[in-house]
Amino acid sequence: MPRLLPTKAKYSTVSFKKLKRPLKKILEKAPQLESSCNRPLQMDFNDQLNALIFFHLEEHTSGRHLIQNLKEDDFAREHIAPEKGTSKSSFFEAMNDRGLEQFLYVFNALQEQARTVLPQKFPELGQLVAIDGSLIDSVLSMTWADYRGGTKKTKTHIGFDINRGIPRKIFLTAGNDGERPFVSRILLPGETGILDRGYQQHKNFDLLQSEGKHFVCRIKANTTKLCLEKIPLLNDSIVFYDAKVLLGQQGISQTEKPLRLVGYEIDGIRYWVAKIVSI
Repeated sequence: MPRLLPTKAKYSTVSFKKLKRPLKKILEKAPQLESSCNRPLQMDFNDQLNALIFFHLEEHTSGRHLIQNLKEDDFAREHIAPEKGTSKSSFFEAMNDRGLEQFLYVFNALQEQARTVLPQKFPELGQLVAIDGSLIDSVLSMTWADYRGGTKKTKTHIGFDINRGIPRKIFLTAGNDGERPFVSRILLPGETGILDRGYQQHKNFDLLQSEGKHFVCRIKANTTKLCLEKIPLLNDSIVFYDAKVLLGQQGISQTEKPLRLVGYEIDGIRYWVAKIVSI
């Protein structure tokens, strides 16, 4: 009588195969992972990717827990572990040198696949991309990720496709790198970036408009504004200000291209949002 796998293991096996299916053709064209020393790799990129997927599906608590499973679980030994097996030292050495270039390649290829099959939730609003940055703790050996003395952090700059509910683009930098320059790199012409106040920079507003890229950005309430044309307000609206303006101080930080500035109030709190005039 065949041995029955526990329910969780059955689920993980099916899920693993589903997750790997769209990766088959991608991995054939992925950049080759090269050893960072004279010794040959004990785990290639495909092995690392298999281990990472299985790690999350099985909800392992540590790398040691995963290694134990690679030795004791039939499915893990056959489909996850490297052909010649792996020792604890070779596994952690491989994880320490895992291929960032290869993982980014896989991410970009997967999101391109997803964009072609996922429906848009708000097609009438165009291509909406939420943009933000976030800090992630890093190990001290990651010298490039210097944040401040004795602290290492990387910063992720993410563009999230709101219509399809998936991340679109990811950039990784040192923790002390600025976020504003990545808006132009994330957005494509015709797309609309959704930005918080940290992205307010008037020369970038001009740059995005010249590139044919839209944005909706919350701005600081005390921002200097020169009203060029007032837009009539609706009765009983939460909107208390609507105008075509130039933002910033003249001769110092003022935008060259006009923007539409909208002020609205919710629960006694006033918000200011700038966007290009055409939307």
